[in-house]
Amino acid sequence: MQITLNYGKTGLPLNLPDHWVVTVIRKKPMPVLPDPPLAVRRALESPVAARPLGAEARGYRSACIVICDITRPVPNGLLLPPLTAMLIQSGIPPDRITILVATGLHRPNEGKELRELVGDDSVLKTVRVVNHDARCDEDHVALGTTTQGVPVKIDRRFLEADLRIVTGLVEPHFMAGYSGGRKVIAPGIAHRDTITRLHNARLLEHPCAANCVLTGNPVHEAQLEIAAMIGRVWAVNVVIDEQRRLSFVNFGEMIQSHAAAVTYMRGYAEIPVTRQFQTVVTSSAGYPLDKTYYQTIKGMVGALNILAPGGHLFIASECSEGMGSPEFVASQKRLVAGTPSQFLTALLTKPAAAIDEWETEMQIKAMKVGPIHLYAPGLSPADLALTGVEPVTSLAEAIRCQVAACGDRCVAVIPEGPYVIPMPGT
Repeated sequence: MQITLNYGKTGLPLNLPDHWVVTVIRKKPMPVLPDPPLAVRRALESPVAARPLGAEARGYRSACIVICDITRPVPNGLLLPPLTAMLIQSGIPPDRITILVATGLHRPNEGKELRELVGDDSVLKTVRVVNHDARCDEDHVALGTTTQGVPVKIDRRFLEADLRIVTGLVEPHFMAGYSGGRKVIAPGIAHRDTITRLHNARLLEHPCAANCVLTGNPVHEAQLEIAAMIGRVWAVNVVIDEQRRLSFVNFGEMIQSHAAAVTYMRGYAEIPVTRQFQTVVTSSAGYPLDKTYYQTIKGMVGALNILAPGGHLFIASECSEGMGSPEFVASQKRLVAGTPSQFLTALLTKPAAAIDEWETEMQIKAMKVGPIHLYAPGLSPADLALTGVEPVTSLAEAIRCQVAACGDRCVAVIPEGPYVIPMPGT
C-alpha cells in the first residue's frame, strides 16, 4: 500500500506492506466551493450577527485587518482583495487601512515571504502591511487582567482602528481547541507578557486544554475574556480541505461567526476511531506548518487519542527552517539535559512561561504515552540531538522494524497530521 503523507510542498510517499492492516485516517469528504471569490463576496454581504461589511464600514475613517502569519495556509489572496476594496468603497482612505500580521512571538514575515503571505500584489501596493512585534512595549495598550491572572496588552494599531477585523483558518488546535477567531488576537497580536501568561503550565496542563475541546478549556475561556475587553470585532473565517481548497467561508461578529465555522469543521476534522494502535504514523501537515520542529510537535499531540500506552509514534516533517526560535532551542536543551518530569515540575512553579517553552511542554505530553520517532531530513545532527526523540533516516524501514518487534500488523496513518483529530468513538 502506498500512502502520501502531507510533507513539505510535494508530499512524502510511504510504502507499507499489503498484508498489514492499515487504517488511514482522513477528513470526511468535504464539499469544495465552486467559485471561491464569489463565496467570499457573498459572505461579506450576508454576515453572521452583523450588517454587511459595506454598511458596517460606512462612516469609519480607519480599519485594521489582522491576518495569520506564514505558518498558516490561510487563502489571503482570496480574502484580502475584496475586503480592502469594500472598505475603500465604503469611504475609508487606503492609507488608513492597516493589515497587521499576527506573528504572536514568531519571527516577522518580510520580503518575498510577506508577498506570499498576502497573496496579492495590488493589496500590498494599496494599503499598509506591517508585522506585529510582541516584544515592543510601546506598540501595545494595557486593558486590564483576566480572572485567570493574564495581563491583557494588545497591539495599539488594532485597538485604535475604528473598524477591527480578524481573518483566520479554523482548524483543530492542541491548546485552544480550535484556531481562528479570538486566537488571532491572543496570542496573535498580544504582548509577550500576555502570551507567556496565556501559555503557563497551569492552563496548559488542564485536561480540557486540548484539540477540539472548547467547553471548559481554560485557554479558550481566557481568549474569550480578552476579546470581551476589546469590544466589537468582526471576523472572516475559512475552512479548507486537505488539498487547501476552500470549503467554507463566513463573515460576521467574531465570536458567533467563529462558533459557526467550528461547528462546520467539527463534522470533518473529528474522526471517530474505535481502537488504539501500537504503531501510529502521522505528519506535521506539510508546508507551511512543517517548516520548523517547533510546529512539528502539533502533529505528535494530534495523534495521541489513538496511540496505545507504550505504542510507537512516527512523524514526518520537512523542518526546512530547522528547529525554530532561539528560545525554543534553549527550552529543548533544558529538556534533554534532564528528564521530562524534571522539566515539567519546573514549569508548574512559574506564573508565566518562558518564551516558546510551551511547545516543549506539549511534546512531553506525547512522550508520556510512548516513544516518538522523527523523520526530519532538514535537521542537522546537532538539532536532532535536541529534539529528545528518536531520529530515523528511513521512515518505512523504521516502521517495519517496530511492527516486527511488537508483532501487531495493525497500523494507523494520519496523512494530514494535526488538521485531522482521531476521536474515541463507537
